[in-house]
Amino acid sequence: MPGIPSNAWICGVCGYVHYGPEPPDECPVCGATQDMFEPSTEALPAQEMPNATQWRCLNCGYTHDGPKPPEACPVCEAAADLFEPCLPEAASQPQKSSSLKVLIVGAGIAGVSAAEALKKYAPGAEIRLISKENILPYYRLNLTRYLAGEVQAGQLPLHPENWYAERQIELMLGAELRSIDLAGKQVALRDGSQIEYDKLILTAGSHPYVPPFPGSNRENVTVLRTKADADEILNACHKDMHCVCIGGGLLGLETAGALALRGLQVTLLEGFGWLLPRQLNQRAGLLLEEYVRSKSISLRLNAQTQELVGDEQVCGVLLKDGSTLPADLVIISTGVRSNSYLARTAGIEVKNGVVVDNMLRTSHPDVFAAGDVAEHRGVVYGIWGPSQFQGSIAGMNVAGEKAEFAGVARSNMLKVLGIDMFSIGQIVLEDASYQAVEAEIDGRYYYYVFHDNYLVGSILLGDTALSAGVKNVIEKHIDCSKVLQKQPGVSEVLSFLGQVT
Repeated sequence: MPGIPSNAWICGVCGYVHYGPEPPDECPVCGATQDMFEPSTEALPAQEMPNATQWRCLNCGYTHDGPKPPEACPVCEAAADLFEPCLPEAASQPQKSSSLKVLIVGAGIAGVSAAEALKKYAPGAEIRLISKENILPYYRLNLTRYLAGEVQAGQLPLHPENWYAERQIELMLGAELRSIDLAGKQVALRDGSQIEYDKLILTAGSHPYVPPFPGSNRENVTVLRTKADADEILNACHKDMHCVCIGGGLLGLETAGALALRGLQVTLLEGFGWLLPRQLNQRAGLLLEEYVRSKSISLRLNAQTQELVGDEQVCGVLLKDGSTLPADLVIISTGVRSNSYLARTAGIEVKNGVVVDNMLRTSHPDVFAAGDVAEHRGVVYGIWGPSQFQGSIAGMNVAGEKAEFAGVARSNMLKVLGIDMFSIGQIVLEDASYQAVEAEIDGRYYYYVFHDNYLVGSILLGDTALSAGVKNVIEKHIDCSKVLQKQPGVSEVLSFLGQVT
């Protein structure tokens, strides 16, 4: 195809770009197998791929000298297909970076992944990882399960405390950034201390967006973003109290479900006409609505909040239609905003997030960004998987590797209140050139969108067994004309997907 570099391959899982005549046996970022790589569809900067004389074990980092990898790693016994060729720069990088000072601001999954990649590719680097929270970095995506009582506090941390010490990663808890001095290559913390750096990685994440309606500062009005927020909710709630969750997105749904399990009388407010309008079409949204109501959750659609009423403590939610809902507790889940203020004041380019290129480098050459704080090609992903991938790639580049992030398909595969849901790609039919195939079978919903003989979007509700196959067909741009010529129903589409994947 004209304009497409023959030596560039993109991982369909994490967006890592590999240069070479063939894709790697395994992605060094996410571990995806060779079949998940596809030729680049964009003109990326060409890079020469010399004949490899060193090979790195993707499992343990052992480096082997020779024209081909060993049959098995002498350290961890990984097979030969788990080795990747080392570029000359990467092979010599640990010695070059032995005095490299790297500061990572933010200890979510992007920050921890960046530190892990740095330690792997630049083991001599001096790494400081700072966190505003005073507890070990944890699985933020499990907070609603913690709220529901399905996960205990001890199960939340990403790693035990000794994991950081063993890797000589200095974890600074309860440390909050005050300013960034790009010229002096140092940052100031709230306690007045300063930290110098050679390279800075911003993984400061995001904060909840709270609409400016009156009463949002009353007692028992909160958000769910941190473990401290979850503990505050748990301390405030008790069985049979009235709770209103504002926002019917994924977080709002899961929060409502968690509190309903604890015996609260929960009302969920959604401003749109159906649930999850970004992920689901109207029919799927209505099916999800039926399921949500079956979980003893009251649901109000097209509900616009006007005010949170009460004295010092909230006692109700006034809607714009004039009705008032009783509320002893209000939880607001109306989206997030990137923590990009300090980057902006330092002079780094910021739009909806800190703007980064394919290497996750910001407008300043010594500053990188990843995760919720980063905006790549106009997209702030704001979800776990891309944050993890971006963190790893940013860490690799700071270590001297040549890694690129090409973006990933925007998809959601989550259990919402115990029901399997998968959504990917384009779900809206823009014109007559789009074709939709949908069906409801035994309470399960299947929806596929095709355009110009290619699958471009899908919704699966209640049965997500083929989600990996659907993602593969979309990302690999597999021709579906063979099945579309038959004016297929869902059974034919399912059969076709099973065959090609």
